[in-house]
Order: sequence, then C-alpha cells, then structure tokens
Amino acid sequence: MMADSNNLIVCPVCNREFKKEVIEEHVNKCLFLNASGQSASKRELANSDSTTTVTLPKRRKLNSTSTGCPIVEQKESIEVVNSSQKHHATVNRMNKITVPLAEQMRPLLLDDIIGHIDSFGRGTMLRSMLEQRKIPNMILWGPPGCGKTSLANVIANICKESKTMRFVKMSATMAGINDVKEIVKIAKNEAQFKKQTILFMDEIHRFNKLQQDTFLQHVENGTITLIGATTENPSFSLNNALLSRCRIITMQKLSVADVLEILKRAVKKNCNILVQDSRSSFDDMSKEQIPSIIVEEESLRWLAEICDGDARIALGALELAITSRDTESDVCKDGPTVLSLDDIKNGIKRTHMLYDKKGDEHYNTISAIHKSIRASDDNAALYWTTRALHGGEDPIFIARRLIRAACEDIGLADQSALVEAVACLQGCQQIGMPECDVLLAQCAVRLARAQKSQEVYRAMKKCQSHLKESKGPLPPVPLHLRNAPTKLMKQLGFGSGYNMLHKDESGLSYMPQGMEDYDFFNPPGV
Repeated sequence: MMADSNNLIVCPVCNREFKKEVIEEHVNKCLFLNASGQSASKRELANSDSTTTVTLPKRRKLNSTSTGCPIVEQKESIEVVNSSQKHHATVNRMNKITVPLAEQMRPLLLDDIIGHIDSFGRGTMLRSMLEQRKIPNMILWGPPGCGKTSLANVIANICKESKTMRFVKMSATMAGINDVKEIVKIAKNEAQFKKQTILFMDEIHRFNKLQQDTFLQHVENGTITLIGATTENPSFSLNNALLSRCRIITMQKLSVADVLEILKRAVKKNCNILVQDSRSSFDDMSKEQIPSIIVEEESLRWLAEICDGDARIALGALELAITSRDTESDVCKDGPTVLSLDDIKNGIKRTHMLYDKKGDEHYNTISAIHKSIRASDDNAALYWTTRALHGGEDPIFIARRLIRAACEDIGLADQSALVEAVACLQGCQQIGMPECDVLLAQCAVRLARAQKSQEVYRAMKKCQSHLKESKGPLPPVPLHLRNAPTKLMKQLGFGSGYNMLHKDESGLSYMPQGMEDYDFFNPPGV
C-alpha cells in the first residue's frame, strides 16, 4: 500500500517504508529472515550451543535509501539460522551413526555378494540375467541372515542405474492388500512410459494364501515383477499358483569362511579399526594413522563359528563389542585398544542356533533322530536328540517319535524296546525339562543299539496298499467270524461253526473269501 506522496511503500512484513524501486527486493529478504527465525523451535534453540534468544526488536525507522532489514534484526536472524543448521547437522550425524552395521554392509554390486556360488556365482543363469538387467519373478527362500535382503539391495541398485525399471520395497509385516493395490495402480501408469516395476516383498509368507492371490494376475500379465523373500518352506506357506509363476531360489546358511570375510570387510570399512592377530608396534606411525581399536582375527573367527551362518547376528555382535570399547577419545600413550576374544565372549553369553519349533528345522531334526536310530548309529541319535532339546524342542514330541521308532524299526526283534519308550514318555510327562533330557538321550541310544526288525511295519504297509488298490466292494466278514448277540443273528448263521482251536487244527479260514492263501508277510510274487 502507498504510504504518502513521496512514492514510499510499506513492507507488509515489518511495516517499514521503502522506495518503490527497492521494496520488492526488501520483501524477499524480509520473508526469508522471518521464516528462518520462525522455523527454529524452542527445543532446537535449547539444544543448540548458541545462547541467542529470539526477541522481536523494537521498530527502528530506516533511511529511505535502505534496501534491507535493520542490522540488529539481521544479526539475530542469522544467529537463529546458524543455530538451527547446527542442530540439524547434529541430528543427521546421529542418524548416520545409529544405522546398524549389518545395514551399512549391504552389497551394491553382484561382485560384492559373498557366498551362494551355486545361485549367483559367475556363469550361473541367474547371474547372467541380472548382469543383462533382466529381473525374473522369483522367491528367495533361506534362513535369516543368509543374504536375501542383500540380494534385493543389489537388484535395487541395478534398477536405480536403469531408466526403464523402478524398484519398490515392502514388507508383509507392515503392508496390506491396499498397499499392494496402490503399487499395482502406479505400476500400470509407469508401464505406459515403458517402465517396469520390480516389487520386493519381504516376509511374503506373512500374507495368507487368499492375500497372495492379489499378485497372480499382475505377475502373469507383467504389470509387476515379484521378488519374494521368506524363511518358511514355500511349498507349505505360499500359494501353488504363485509358485508356478516364480522361480524358487534356495539360499543356504553362510559358511564360516563367508561370515569371516563379511566381518573382515566390516572392520576394514572403518578407518579407525585394524584387523590383526596380536599387538604390534606403532612407533613408525603418526598419531593420526594409529587406529583407536584393534580387532584380533581370532575373535572374528570365533564370531563366525558361533553365529550359525547368520551374518546379521555376527555383525550385530561385532558392532556391540566395538561400540562398548570405542570411547571416541584420543589414542592413549600405550597404544590403541585391543578388542580380544575374551571381550567379545563377555558380551555374548549364549551361542545362537537356528531352530524353528514349527518350521522346517523342527521336522528335519526329528527326522534325523529317527533315521539315525534306524541305521543303528547311536552317536548320531544322541547328537540329534540333544540338538533338538538345545533348540527348545518339546520333550514330549521327541518321546512320541521314539515310541514310533520302537515299533516301526525294532518291532518284534526286541519287544522290550517299546516298553522302555513308553516309560520314557511317562517319565518326561512326570518330571519335565531339564531333568528329562537324560531320559530321552538314554532311550534314543538304547533304540539305536537294539536289534532291528521291520517285519510288522512292512506287512502293515502291504496290507494298506492292498486295501487301497482293491476294486469293487471289499469282501464281507465270513459268517463263522461274526458275532451273534441276538437270536435272529444266530438263525442267519452268524458265528456258526466257530471254535477256539489253532488255525491249523480248527479247519476254519480267518481271511475273507478269495484271500484264504494271501500272506502279507510273504506276499505272492515277492
């Protein structure tokens, strides 16, 4: 608005008068400084090192030729801006520090992937496709910490370098069907511009099979390329129709050598940490070159051995040990701090072991117990039984399987084996864990050492097979074998001619008509 006839205009921000030629430049500066001052919250000002308090200065009339805000006002505003910038820099630095070491070590290139030579090594079909930037629909199946998300990170980097692909990462633990539909909607729009959408769905087994049907049409028509990651067996946890459209990539646990290599890379990535076997002299090094912490290779090897092939567990333990020793202080006169094996052991009291009481490891381990008993390998039977208990398996479940083994594999060769297996089950029910561990171990070893006979089991299987393959109605029970509790049944001949003599003396046949000479223990043609 016009102030007077002298062609002066009042600034709408600070209410000061300026000439028409400079008012526009002044308003821009005034808006910027006021916005910066207001963006600094009370918490930011309290946390900053600056002691400046934001106060509105008294209005001072400027010379009509002035082009900016008062000097005092500019100074205070600049101090607020600097304080705010300093606070945000501190927050950014803290966020960078709190990124887990396992996340920092995610590979970006195919050559950075450690292990899984059979799946992603040079010359494999999958590697060749990824190098050509052709991403197939696939399900990554493997235990935690084996590198499923790391592979997805490499694929995301491939998509980032390409102008024709877009990578979307989701987790079934936090996303729902509506989120997937939204991604598909965007993917259809992107497809009009020749841009393919790659959808990585972590923990895809968390979607039930009805929810998994959402992917079918869009995967089939190419709207999205699906990459799923799961720790559960896809045969049981994923929809068969979805499996037929994706390639299953089985990823095994990382070996000790693979995990050790990952740990070494993690240590070398930090310029303040050096890997070596023992203390060394740093006399020839300047203070800036001397690392603050030395990690002994022996401690890294121990971590690689106890993490059960889980790189995330190993990196997390290493990060915890380093953080506890790194005080961010100057190197002391005696040299850098040595992170020894004992230091890491003190922070990790229990060995990590993968065992899912409802997943594949549950059934794989119990199968190993039974087959070790069948093969009379008492040492292996003891190992697998103890390992199942160490993983937290229900002792009653193991005892029931031992009863089955006593009948199926030992049978009539040692009839007392079944009695002892049942007694083992009752003992486990009475005393529970941890006292019943020795009962299970003793029973497993005793069954493994017993004489084996599958005569009854095999005869039973042949009888079951015969019943399944029978054509037409099953033969009726012979009249002389039927019960006759009523007068009518006796008149019909039920129970007629029955006697209690041995089969060789009674003259009766106890098999149905037409099967009198059939022997399941020695079937014809065997």
